[in-house]
Amino acid sequence: MPAAQSTLSDRFNAVRALTEALVVPLSDADATVQSMPDASPAKWHLAHTSWFFETFVLRDHVAGYRLFDQHFPFLFNSYYEAEGQRHARASRGMVTRPTLGEVITYRHAVTAAVLAAIPNVSDEVRALIELGCHHEQQHQELLLTDMLHLFAQNPLEPAIWPGAAPVAAAPVPPLRWIEQAGGVVEVGHGGTSFAFDAEGPRHTALLTPHAIADRPVTNGEWAAFIADGGYRDPRLWLSDGWAWVRGEGIAAPLYWTENADCWTRFGLDGRHPIDPAAPVTHISLYEADAYASWADARLPTEFEWEAAAKAQDPGSGNQLDTAGPVAPRAADKGGSWFGNVWEWTGSAFRPYPGFRAAGGAVGEYNGKFMSGQFVLRGGSCATPRGHMRASYRNFFYPHQRWQFTGLRLAKDL
Repeated sequence: MPAAQSTLSDRFNAVRALTEALVVPLSDADATVQSMPDASPAKWHLAHTSWFFETFVLRDHVAGYRLFDQHFPFLFNSYYEAEGQRHARASRGMVTRPTLGEVITYRHAVTAAVLAAIPNVSDEVRALIELGCHHEQQHQELLLTDMLHLFAQNPLEPAIWPGAAPVAAAPVPPLRWIEQAGGVVEVGHGGTSFAFDAEGPRHTALLTPHAIADRPVTNGEWAAFIADGGYRDPRLWLSDGWAWVRGEGIAAPLYWTENADCWTRFGLDGRHPIDPAAPVTHISLYEADAYASWADARLPTEFEWEAAAKAQDPGSGNQLDTAGPVAPRAADKGGSWFGNVWEWTGSAFRPYPGFRAAGGAVGEYNGKFMSGQFVLRGGSCATPRGHMRASYRNFFYPHQRWQFTGLRLAKDL
């Protein structure tokens, strides 16, 4: 097989294998239950990522291909209006059949068909396969965070994987400010390597003089915010955020519980005392913004973040390499700009100047979500290594916090 085809085949195979490795600890029941409308069952993630390849690669570009099951497009389409009717998102946990084993069989059939097709497809289809690989990597992270949310609802709080071996607590280095003079900078993705459509077009942005922290906010610093009444002081909060705090009874990051002598957190490795030196995670934009106000700072803009991070290695830091044997978790790894936690910015997720969605169903990938959400940067401990770039834009609604989300401070100069 020519080198380019072999490389794509190897990458496709590796991505598909990692997704399946992530669900090895799960029973059929574990993989079927849906813990909330924002989360999807593990079985659905496994099937949806296969539906993506089956629909946009095999059905549309491989002559003579027949669907594995004519009911699967209705069950496993996510939000593609151009693909017709689909099962309601909030009811995905009601699909007890097909079983987990049958979904794995479906995956293997799709994987084999795509691998067989790769030597004969056009550059356009190879680009679709590359998009599908990155799409599946996004679902690998969603799969992990949805699994975490599901197991957190279980009163037994079972661990999916063991945690890393405990190490002696290290002192948290004092936060340093990296001063930036401002000026006109180039932002957005450029070049010929892969990027999602929302990362471009590349364009200029004007930055004012500012400083940005050299590391994210830690658990220990967040505990001080709580102790100082941060969740009880309306002066720190956006109006919508204060209404959310009061309405939902929010008093700490998601998965935190206060014991008699310490705060603990629940993770994929079970419940443990918080590590004061580790980045705080599972916080909403509302919480991040309130903390920044309390710290006499603000959230960085997405372009301030990108300008500071563009010289850093996106493959560095604490990111997902393999499924187990140790649970992914945010941990101090030297203050890398990538990994550990997605970092909230103060920037709305809106199109860049000149943005145009692609034609066809794949054009629905990002563009139609550019309303009411905020940008996060940097990846997390659940982001597959090799998936990140400085220009990468993640986005969530301001109240959402079941993902590995944290913050890095900025301030004006």
